[in-house]
Amino acid sequence: MRAPSTDRGRLLLVLALATAVTVFTATVPLLRDWFDLRVYYGTVHTWLHHGGRIYDYHVPGTTYGFTYPPFAAVSMAPMGYLGLGAAIVAALVLNLLALAVVLRILAGPGWRRHGWFGWALVACGLALFEPLRDTFSFGQVNLLLLALVLGDGWLLSTGRGRWAGVGIGLAAAVKLTPALFIGLLLLARRWKAAAVATAVALAATGLAALVVPSASAFYWTRALWDTTRVGRLDYVSNQSLQGVLARLGETGRPLWATAVLLVLCVWAVRARRAVVAGDWTAAFALTGLTACLVSPITWVHHLVWLLPSFAVLVRAGHPRIAGALYAVMCTSVVWLWFDDSSGIDGFLGSNTYTWVTLGLLLWLPTGQAPGSRRPLNRNTSATAPAPSTAAVTTAAVSAHPGPSSAATGAATRTAAGPGLGLVRSASSDPTGPTRPAAAKPQSSSSRASSYTVKPPPT
Repeated sequence: MRAPSTDRGRLLLVLALATAVTVFTATVPLLRDWFDLRVYYGTVHTWLHHGGRIYDYHVPGTTYGFTYPPFAAVSMAPMGYLGLGAAIVAALVLNLLALAVVLRILAGPGWRRHGWFGWALVACGLALFEPLRDTFSFGQVNLLLLALVLGDGWLLSTGRGRWAGVGIGLAAAVKLTPALFIGLLLLARRWKAAAVATAVALAATGLAALVVPSASAFYWTRALWDTTRVGRLDYVSNQSLQGVLARLGETGRPLWATAVLLVLCVWAVRARRAVVAGDWTAAFALTGLTACLVSPITWVHHLVWLLPSFAVLVRAGHPRIAGALYAVMCTSVVWLWFDDSSGIDGFLGSNTYTWVTLGLLLWLPTGQAPGSRRPLNRNTSATAPAPSTAAVTTAAVSAHPGPSSAATGAATRTAAGPGLGLVRSASSDPTGPTRPAAAKPQSSSSRASSYTVKPPPT
């Protein structure tokens, strides 16, 4: 189907899609009642105004409280001087700004070419993406961390490497899983950036230890190792390797550790190849995928780390694959097995998002996008056929740096082509039937959090 050729037609299409998105999001269980934001708000408010201890606070009526490192609470301290309504508004604004930063980085310098119509389609597509919906509805911090991490890649790609590593370090101090990006910098032999990221993470952690010494001691010696504080490992929202094993009834550490080691080996090989090829967009995407897989608990809303992978797929000339996988991630399909994940169908269906993540880790294209390599001499360029319109419109920009040598990068790096991975997938709107809203922990009609199921006794 061809896109409308007039502004009026485009406007009507956008309005129709916006209506469909609104209907879709109104009929699936996605309203989380700002549960995670209420955890953050209650924690810092009790700490600052009532002398409470950070890890003693629980949301009224639940057993759940603050689970992040102490620096996260320190960085959220300004929230304690706002009302809850103002804190919700601030969280929405910050998440929208972070999303804008992420899209700008993934789109690269050709972002203006899409115009209002292209970005309106992107907005409709993003509104359907379940991890993104949950991030906004929970009041989560995932997008802020993704923006910090990708910001470091942008600094490296634009020759501003002096401050590269600061974003990754801050993200790792707020949550532990982004620390894997320090490993990526080491794989890429970006020693200075890795040192900066490590120093920033340690400095932020040290600052928190000075501000809240007792909370820091409790977290690093006890809370960090107690996964029941976060939620049940076998809960269907946990789309990590550990979640898959837990739903199979396998809770032993050796098997999980073996699976994690294998995934890390695959990541190291593939990420190193991406870096050598100058494809840092793919390298960052692979690292985000791996962090989701190896973390003991990866709730559905953590999977915003998959967004760079869709951009890589479209840039590499695979918009249909990107659209199909993206559509799956919009359907809330894993919740069909909320009550019972046994059997072959339960094994396959309840872990759908894990399979998508693992598949992307194994087969995500790296290196130069097909058909975008520039000829190496003038003679061949004079006779080479011009690229097709389809190839140009489906190519996406790699916004991250290549090898450290500028001369080598100029000779081997892929020519930057305009485009964004999510632009093409916006047309793959999952409008098929989904499971109706029911009394689920992530439904607005029941408990609000993806981890509000009472954990098993220890």
